[in-house]
Amino acid sequence: MAAPVVSSVSPNQGPASGGTSVTVTGAGFTGATAVRFGTQSATSFNVNSSTQITAVSPSGTGTVNVIVTTSQGTSTQQVSFTYVTTPAPSLSSLSPSQGPVAGGTTVTLTGTGFTGATAVRFDGTAATSFTVNSATQITAVSPAHAASAAAITVTTPGGTSNSLPFTYLGTPSVTGLSPTQGPVAGGTTVTLTGTGFTGATAVRFDGTAATSFTVNSATQITAVSPAHATGAAAITVTTPGGTSNPDNPSAYFYYAAVPSLTSVAPASGTTTGGTTVTLTGNDLLGATAVRFDALAAASFTVDSATQITAMSPAHTAGAADVTVTTPGGTSNPLSYIYLSAPTLTSLTPAQGPTHAGTVITLTGTDLTTTTGVQFGSTPASFTVTSPTLIIAVAPAGLPGPVAVTATTPAGTSNGLPYTRTAAPAI
Repeated sequence: MAAPVVSSVSPNQGPASGGTSVTVTGAGFTGATAVRFGTQSATSFNVNSSTQITAVSPSGTGTVNVIVTTSQGTSTQQVSFTYVTTPAPSLSSLSPSQGPVAGGTTVTLTGTGFTGATAVRFDGTAATSFTVNSATQITAVSPAHAASAAAITVTTPGGTSNSLPFTYLGTPSVTGLSPTQGPVAGGTTVTLTGTGFTGATAVRFDGTAATSFTVNSATQITAVSPAHATGAAAITVTTPGGTSNPDNPSAYFYYAAVPSLTSVAPASGTTTGGTTVTLTGNDLLGATAVRFDALAAASFTVDSATQITAMSPAHTAGAADVTVTTPGGTSNPLSYIYLSAPTLTSLTPAQGPTHAGTVITLTGTDLTTTTGVQFGSTPASFTVTSPTLIIAVAPAGLPGPVAVTATTPAGTSNGLPYTRTAAPAI
C-alpha cells in the first residue's frame, strides 16, 4: 500500500492559540497514527474515512504543512495551514434577542472582529444563513431550536467569540379567562391565564386590539376589552413566539347591558307630536326602539352610548312613559307630559283704558303651563291661578280692539278681543 496523500485542508487558517477544527481531505488515511501541523501534533484527530480526517489544530505561528502518518508512511504534499494573529471576534449585542422555536428570525449581531467570519451558531447549530455586513455587524437567520435560551457565537479565523443568549419562545397558549363575559361597550378588565406570555405584543378580541394590556408574568396578562357586538369573541395573544390558537376554551362573551334613562328634555310637548326630545342615560348603543307609552317614536337617532335624540309621536293629553329598548332589554320609564293647546273662553273686563294697569281675568282650558300672555304683539305680566284661570295686567296701547292670547309649550290659544278706549278730551 502507498503512503497517505493530503490534497486539501479546510479551513486553511486559524488562530495562533489553536483549537480550530480542520477537515483534512486526501487518500490512504486508514489506520492513521499521527496528524501534525508542522512539527506539532494535532490536539486530537478522528479518521472519518480513508479519504477524510478531522483534526484540531495545536497552537502555532506562521504557515505550516499538514502531515498525515500511517503504517505505510508519511504524506509529503505541501498542503499548508496558516496561523493568524487576528484577535477572536467579540459580541456586544443582539437585536432582537428572542424569536419563535420554528426559527426564521433575522438577528442583527453587533460587536468587533467579524471580518472573514466562517460560522454563526445558535447553541452549536449553524445559522440558517448569515451575512457579514461589516467588521462590526452580521445579519443571521435563526435555525429551529427547542424553547430555551441558546448561546450565539461567531467564528472567524481568529477564533470563536463570547456568547450572547437568544431566547427561543414557544407559541403562547391561553387556557383561562376571568371574567368570561362583559358588556358590548367594552371596558371590562379581563385576566388571561396560560403560558408563553413573555414579550406579548398584542391581545385581540376577535381580531380587535384590546384597549390596553399588561403582561404580569409569563402565565398572566391583564387586558381591557374593546367594544364589540353581542356574542362570543375568541381571545388571542401574540408574542415573538407566534399567536395563540383562537380555537381554545377561552371565548369571551359580549352581552348587551339593560339600558337606563336618567333624563328627558324637554319634559313636555304637544299632543300632535313632532317635539325633538333628548334622552340621556346609559348603555343606549344598539337601541332598536324608543316608545312613548306603547307608541313608537316618530324617529330616533342613537347619538352615543349615553344619548338618543327622538321625535315624539302624537298622543292624547297627559303623562306618557318613555322607554328605550336595546338587545339588552328595556329601560326604566321616565315621564313625558303631552299637553293640549290652550283655549280661551272669556276675558273680564273686555275693555279698558289705553294706559296700562287694568287687571284682566282670562278663563279657558289647559292654561297650567302658560309661558306668555300677549295683547296683540305686546307681552303682559300674568299669574296662572289654575288650569282654567289666568290673571293678567293689560299693557298700554292704542285705542281700539286687540286680540289677547295665551301661549304654552303646546302652542298658542285662540284670541279674544280686548278694546282700549281713549279718555274723553276736555
